[in-house]
Amino acid sequence: MKIKNICCIGAGYVGGPTMAVIALKNPDIKVTIVDINEARIAAWNDTDLSKLPIYEPGLAEIVEKTRGKNLFFSTDVNAAITESEMIFISVNTPTKTYGKGKGMAADLKYVELCARNIAEIATTDKIVVEKSTLPVRTAQAIKSILHNTGNDINFEILSNPEFLAEGTAIDDLLNPDRVLIGGDSEKAIDCLAHVYSSWVAEDKILKTNVWSSELSKLTANAFLAQRVSSINAISELCEHTEANVNEVAKAIGMDSRIGPKFLKASVGFGGSCFQKDILNLVYIARSYNLNEVANYWEQVIIMNDYQKRRFSDQIVRTLYNTVSGKKIGILGWAFKKDTNDTRESAAIYVTDQLLNEQANISVYDPKVSEAKIQTDLNNLNTRPAIENQENVSYNDSAYDALKDTHAVAILTEWDEFKTYDWEKIYAQMKKPAFIFDGRNLLDKSKMNKIGFEYYSIGQ
Repeated sequence: MKIKNICCIGAGYVGGPTMAVIALKNPDIKVTIVDINEARIAAWNDTDLSKLPIYEPGLAEIVEKTRGKNLFFSTDVNAAITESEMIFISVNTPTKTYGKGKGMAADLKYVELCARNIAEIATTDKIVVEKSTLPVRTAQAIKSILHNTGNDINFEILSNPEFLAEGTAIDDLLNPDRVLIGGDSEKAIDCLAHVYSSWVAEDKILKTNVWSSELSKLTANAFLAQRVSSINAISELCEHTEANVNEVAKAIGMDSRIGPKFLKASVGFGGSCFQKDILNLVYIARSYNLNEVANYWEQVIIMNDYQKRRFSDQIVRTLYNTVSGKKIGILGWAFKKDTNDTRESAAIYVTDQLLNEQANISVYDPKVSEAKIQTDLNNLNTRPAIENQENVSYNDSAYDALKDTHAVAILTEWDEFKTYDWEKIYAQMKKPAFIFDGRNLLDKSKMNKIGFEYYSIGQ
């Protein structure tokens, strides 16, 4: 099958950047990204590239080069399905909030809706590619739906998980460690491999069966998250023994068997993948009565939740065991720098816990809007939305956000935070002025010299 038209269902954090790079590297292929969210598609089509719904360094430049040439954004899902030879499913797969598997299993209703839509609309043979992060054996469910349409159309199902880190997604796509393609049909696998081979070396394109591909994605994220929780567990021990977690991380990271990546102590990991995928792995293990396996991986999540709770508890304890009526400045709401994604961000949970202690919160993030901050807090259903609105303010300037605060909590490692005039900030704060650096971003000696009471992770 010659691939001339690609359709991607889902214009989110995976679909948008991935399809933009595929379009850039395959100018002879028409790539259409579709989504039923009209506002999101309008944002992708906005002439002002700063209004793209997703912020990733380098993404706007690629969209500018390809949009309207061979990259298109549309709400006409059916038309894109009809004309394409290859369809990527890149819709959201959140953790279930209801029924069996609540709180752990992946909610596949959006994936199933996509599969049923493809089955209903398709009039020619299609290669259907799982791009969303999905639990093992999801391909079998998609295959069952597509192969029971009652017509003679042939559907080949492939698993092609993404291994992107938000904030570096474009570089990850342009220079991938590997591209993983799982499937039963060698011809279908070769079709997708050919698309990637326009810029990815052949030895980096791994071909597996579909089950190995799906499980590799969950396992990769579980291993990475495990490293974060492991160094965070050591960070508390460092604080009690006067060791420095940065020095410990450097020492063990120089071991070639371990390496330095993901050994950065912090207030905890966030994002759309780590927690969701580990919980999914735990759920799968428990479904096979592998309780020891499930308990092992669940501890990574327990440690991450504890680290966030420990951070907020330290703020309360240090501020004389009460933050009631005190103004706390939050620097950073995105779960990491260079993205506007806030899913599972530590800032949400730390702020929620401080609000439970009746603090007044003032937030600044260079890429996250006030509306998104309010939505994140309201989705927790901890308190009435009006209370979040009354007790959480948003500022367009970090200096305004931190004026008259009792303490600053740094919860995202944005580079710009390091360049601020911290003497000016100190002068405008209540005294004693506290900094709680959840990303170990600032220089402790410099902050102490200015006059701050400075607290960090693992030091």
